[in-house]
Amino acid sequence: MIKLRLRRCGKKQRAIYRIVATDAQSRREGKDLGKVGFYDPINKKTYLNFSAILFFLKKGAQPTETVYDILTRAEFFKERSLG
Repeated sequence: MIKLRLRRCGKKQRAIYRIVATDAQSRREGKDLGKVGFYDPINKKTYLNFSAILFFLKKGAQPTETVYDILTRAEFFKERSLG
């Protein structure tokens, strides 16, 4: 199963997160299938590649709870139908 999850990057006390598509069995810093965005909680910045996210969701990817919240705040599900 493919998951959309956060991957930690950055320095100590200055974490930023990449949003990646990865196999559900792999570790947090394991090999990813594709990068679909990033999230910076300190500066409150988010970048999302909507076409890549939609591609993985159509393939059956499941976002984690945190990634789902980020997508909801960006109004991803309002703009697109996943049917």
